[in-house]
Amino acid sequence: MKLQEQLALNKKEGKALLATNFYNFETLSAVLTAAKETNSSIILQLSESSIAYMGLEVATQLARAGIKQYGINAWLHLDHGNDVDLVKKCLDAGFDSVMIDASERPFEENIKITKEIVDYAKPLGANVEAELGYISKLGQEQKMIYTRPEEAKKFVEETGVNALAIAVGSAHGFYKETPKLQLDLIAEINEATTAALVLHGSSGIPHDQLQESIKRGITKINLATEIKNIFMKKLQLTLSESDEIDLRKVFPLATQSAIDLVRDKLNTVNFRA
Repeated sequence: MKLQEQLALNKKEGKALLATNFYNFETLSAVLTAAKETNSSIILQLSESSIAYMGLEVATQLARAGIKQYGINAWLHLDHGNDVDLVKKCLDAGFDSVMIDASERPFEENIKITKEIVDYAKPLGANVEAELGYISKLGQEQKMIYTRPEEAKKFVEETGVNALAIAVGSAHGFYKETPKLQLDLIAEINEATTAALVLHGSSGIPHDQLQESIKRGITKINLATEIKNIFMKKLQLTLSESDEIDLRKVFPLATQSAIDLVRDKLNTVNFRA
């Protein structure tokens, strides 16, 4: 099943998929292991910086080989594609889904750029995600400019985008205080638009809020920061307590910590009320 079909089904049935970023073999292995252990479908995400780090071909083939080896149902997605040329290269490379992020541009320009990618992706059968509203990124001020239902409706109708990341109280990175999602707003946007709704910045959001957001219409939940953090914290601790130089013995401990995290998130997202 194509990702856009799965997300449309999620919207209808009140379910969600977890979408997890990976940065190297170890974090990819952690995500796939957790998905296999919980018998979960999952979305594997690559950011522009991860692609720059590994190279597009290596990163793509690594994901595809991992999916095959672990035998799970998964899709490959470009997260926060700001560079239109790179978004198109990912589509040409066979990505199942891409995000074109022109959310910091004026509304009409966001529509124009997003529609360009939607038109490019359609013959390839790929899912397209866009963003509307202000979801602060790492290093940006965590202010809240919420997505308005009427703008979401117009945006989706004029672009034909499959999925829409909405600003409803989440942010990328760690929170200075416990976030409070605007659950009623999620429901209003879900009612106003046909697009699958995406929640970015799930790291640090309480489980009960994540589950309630799914009930209100969120169909895709992104997880990135916590994966990097828990992997590196465990690796730093392990190295501080050992003189071991064999990375094949050190990395698995950090990988296991990421497995535990993703397993917990999958169980949270896969709950049935």
